[in-house]
Amino acid sequence: MAVRDSFDLTGRVAVITGGAGLLGVKHAEAIAEAGGVPVLLDIAADRAAEQASALAKKYGQPVHSLGADITVPEQVEQALAQVLEMAGRVDILINNAANNPKMESQDGKQWSRFENFPLGIWNQDIAIGLTGAFLCSQVFGCAMARQGSGVILNIASDLGVIAPDQRIYRQPGLPDEQQPVKPVTYSVVKAGLVGLTRYLSTYWVEQGVRANALSPGGVYNGQDDAFVQRLTNLIPMGRMADKDEYKAAIVFLVSDASAYMNGFNLVMDGGRTAW
Repeated sequence: MAVRDSFDLTGRVAVITGGAGLLGVKHAEAIAEAGGVPVLLDIAADRAAEQASALAKKYGQPVHSLGADITVPEQVEQALAQVLEMAGRVDILINNAANNPKMESQDGKQWSRFENFPLGIWNQDIAIGLTGAFLCSQVFGCAMARQGSGVILNIASDLGVIAPDQRIYRQPGLPDEQQPVKPVTYSVVKAGLVGLTRYLSTYWVEQGVRANALSPGGVYNGQDDAFVQRLTNLIPMGRMADKDEYKAAIVFLVSDASAYMNGFNLVMDGGRTAW
């Protein structure tokens, strides 16, 4: 197979959880640009439908959307049935969905700090980011195993590899007990996704299903200038990622271009974990 042809996704159906979000839409664009058929799966069904419609017009090819709560097994099963009804098959699953609550203090307490972290938010973050990925991998992975081929891609993070540097989140003038921090669940979920990737990479390998992870660094999305400066000081390339910069990696990881890659976590962080 020619190198260029190995990146071709023509006719391949890719389910993207959290598909209506910032990076979910970019993953869908990557699939569409390589000729594949994206399916935007999101709890925000209306927003997913809007994004799918816009992408279909942009690329002149089918783009589907589905509304589902990926923490509910019956809804994930129903989503698979709908995908098979709409597209006839499923070739790719991108576990991208995550819960990202804002780090704002409440009643003088900074809830994101480990000593204050609410059990309810812990359970919700784990349910969406990790249990949801487990359920979708279980349901869509089984379908791919029956089919005899497929790819699971888990979207992890550089903070699943290294600890957050909490200094970059500090706010001037606040006492230590009120300083925001990156929540513990973010690191736990992302590290868990890397572990799930390794498990899945060997589980259905004889059925032609492989699994890898992508660990992006921070994506610039209009964050506060002071925060951006503190973060980019930790990155050898001296900047955050552009939201389009992971698209080629997505295509690589879900296409035949990475056919011999399995159980790997591809870290793209501008060199942050090299320092």
